[in-house]
Amino acid sequence: MVSTSVDDVKSRLDIVEVISSYIKLQKAGANWRANCPFHTEKTPSFFVSPARQIWHCFGCGAGGSIFDFVMKIEGIEFGDALRILAQRAGVELKPFKPESKELETKRSRLYEILDLASQFFEKQLEGKTAGKQAKDYLLGRGISEDSIKKWRLGYSPDVWQGLIDFLQSRGYKQQEIENAGLAIKKDTGGHYDRFRGRIMFPIFDLNSQVIGFGGRVFAHKDAKEIAKYVNTPATILYDKSRTLYGLDRAKVEIRQKDFCILVEGYTDAILAHQAGTLNVVAVSGTALTPWHLKILRRFTENLYICFDMDVAGDTATKRGIDLALNQGFNIKVVTLPEGKDPADLVVKSPELWEKAVQEAKIIMEFYFETTLRKFNKTDISGKKQICKILLPVIKKIPNKIEQTFWLQRLAKEISAKEEDLVLEMGKIRLEQDILGLEPEEVINLPQKSRKELLEERLIVLALKSRPSLEKASDLDFEFLSDNCRGIISTFKKETDSETAIKKLKAEDAEKVNYLCLKAEMLQDISPKDLDIDFQDCLREIKNIGIKSQLESLAEELKGAETEKDDKKAAGLLERFRELARKLSGS
Repeated sequence: MVSTSVDDVKSRLDIVEVISSYIKLQKAGANWRANCPFHTEKTPSFFVSPARQIWHCFGCGAGGSIFDFVMKIEGIEFGDALRILAQRAGVELKPFKPESKELETKRSRLYEILDLASQFFEKQLEGKTAGKQAKDYLLGRGISEDSIKKWRLGYSPDVWQGLIDFLQSRGYKQQEIENAGLAIKKDTGGHYDRFRGRIMFPIFDLNSQVIGFGGRVFAHKDAKEIAKYVNTPATILYDKSRTLYGLDRAKVEIRQKDFCILVEGYTDAILAHQAGTLNVVAVSGTALTPWHLKILRRFTENLYICFDMDVAGDTATKRGIDLALNQGFNIKVVTLPEGKDPADLVVKSPELWEKAVQEAKIIMEFYFETTLRKFNKTDISGKKQICKILLPVIKKIPNKIEQTFWLQRLAKEISAKEEDLVLEMGKIRLEQDILGLEPEEVINLPQKSRKELLEERLIVLALKSRPSLEKASDLDFEFLSDNCRGIISTFKKETDSETAIKKLKAEDAEKVNYLCLKAEMLQDISPKDLDIDFQDCLREIKNIGIKSQLESLAEELKGAETEKDDKKAAGLLERFRELARKLSGS
């Protein structure tokens, strides 16, 4: 059953389409390329082959099938990747049989629980008085019926075990419900619902699967004494520092428009989408984090910030923006009329919202304008305050040319010498430990010997230059490893590459698929140069083989001389000289 499902999914999905839903791909001849999402790099070394339906990064060595990519980028097991891709492909997975029980993971159980919970909350919104009041509140905020359905908004009844009872009736245990973040354990034993009497906003992952909830209070006699929002705690599916609300719906538009608008709340994001601004996501319940930036970089390096910002304050929001600047993001700020948030503006004046987005200011302009407006640049106290705010921000700009531009601008604004500002900036100690991203991954590629690397190169050249392969004799392949000789021999017998690959062992076929992708990247090389390279590879492999044999013979010869076995020593010496002549001749 499992292999049938895998084949069905593979046959219905295109690897380019799936991977491009996670990262921005660029056409590169017959293939596609991108900066690798699994390690930091400036030059793209991540390639996707539509013909072979494989991907490979020549920088960090990661690669494989459509399933390998989803497993690695989502940090999930094979069973979860199969379920995600099957859902995308429209393939119905049959119930798990005992022999495939390993595919039924903890994660898949939590996904089921959370989706059922979302259905439960949606149903309550259409229910009794409280549900109707919740829906009226949403409609009153300007959220349409269509948006309520699209974003799967709901209501959690104001009872202690409404959801728990429902999920238990579907066969789920209280501990599983707690693990999904939906129940809280009592000190006296048992559980109660985490969300009660709240409007429910399901939070989705990139595949539009429910991974958590935000619950907003909307009418309560003690509303001032309870939290306005309650969010799902960290679970194996949900981590607010790694989740952006609405990114599953916004990612295509972000990639197409090449910028992302960041807002603070669920309602802001929903109403912006409702107004036609589809490249909006919300960082709900947290400030912008290193992991948010890592995810966003897959789609764009241009961010429009639509937050309340205090340039003079050392706020989490400002730290997040400083972090983005430090990572080389291009940032603009969407400024709204006094006292308005995106949700209010979108409802009351969609035109003004659109205008605000179009007139977004680059972050440094925003910092300069708001700081200079706040302090008097003509007196010494004001100058010091302005420098206190702006110099740390300027120092964080990674591009030195851009940094110099803003230093010159500041010097002009406050009538100071640029060299003095440089000296003052040098005294500033940045909070790199706080602002830095996760430590960059150390790329530990499997260590390959020179012979292994040459053999891979030889196979690539054989794939690229059929004439070079055909004129080589079996003697030329004498010093190849058994694996390499088997691959080369198969390709020599079969003129069609795909037929040859099908005749290889599974592990060899996987390796050759990757090498085929490497061969496709060799462009603008003349047949003559390809042949020279092929012969050079063979010669080098032969030399390595001979040197290895000479080393073995030298050890044997030393042993024979120690044992005073003159006859054996003479034979070994003659063999040594014969091999040395071969090495000299090559």
